[in-house]
Parts: sequence; structure tokens; C-alpha cells
Amino acid sequence: MSEMFLEKFRALVPKYLGDPWRPNDGISEGELDEALEEHAFTIPLALREFYLALGGSELMEAYHYFWDPEELEVDDEGFLMFLEDEEEQFTWGIRTGDLRVPDPIVFRKNNARGEWVSEDGTFSEFTFDMFEWVFTEDGEEEG
Repeated sequence: MSEMFLEKFRALVPKYLGDPWRPNDGISEGELDEALEEHAFTIPLALREFYLALGGSELMEAYHYFWDPEELEVDDEGFLMFLEDEEEQFTWGIRTGDLRVPDPIVFRKNNARGEWVSEDGTFSEFTFDMFEWVFTEDGEEEG
């Protein structure tokens, strides 16, 4: 399998946490496969590499909360949900029809209204932009 995003995701640890990336910042291939084996879906390459790089790091809970791989689920509208904000007002997901796309478009659901809208960016774009926003807007994040 070619690695498209792994090193870029790993680079977020020193960038935002100020420490070098270590293997325990991620999840091993075996642990990830085991966590995902109960699911009836596969996850996109970008999400897989995100977990391999950052699944054990503090970045999983930096302002927004990335769901652990075993917690991933598909809602009734056909979106694989992977992230929610700390107030649980919004959930982010990927259309199940796009799960085979290496870096699919991300959608955001307003939980009060139940409407999904496109974020107009792929998983990797969305993730890098979100961390940039979190760490520059908050300014108070440890790092």
C-alpha cells in the first residue's frame, strides 16, 4: 500500500505538540485492523493513515474529538461519522459511497437540524485546516 498522507499526519505532532513523533502517537496496523474488523465497511486511505499516525496522540481530542476506530459508525443517511465538536453540535462524516476514494470529501452535520453539508474539502485538507484553525485560533493549546 502506498503511503500518501502518513508522514504529513506524523508531522503534526512536532508542529502542534512540540515533541517528536513516536510510534505510540499512532495505532499499529494490527491494532487498527483489529479495531475495524467488526465493521461492515472499509475506511478511506487518508483516514486509515490518520489513525496509523495519530490514533494514540493528544491530537485525537484537540478541541474536536476524533472517534476511535472501533467507535466509527454509519448513520441512517449513509455517512461514516468520524468526528464531533466538544459541544456535540456538529458531526463530520464521509459518504459511504466515497469510502473507496483515497481522500474523500468531508461533510458536516448540524445535529440539531440533521442536515449534512459539504465542507468542500477532502479528509486530508479538512484535517490539516482544522488543526491549523484550532491551534492558531485558540492560541492557548499546549505545545
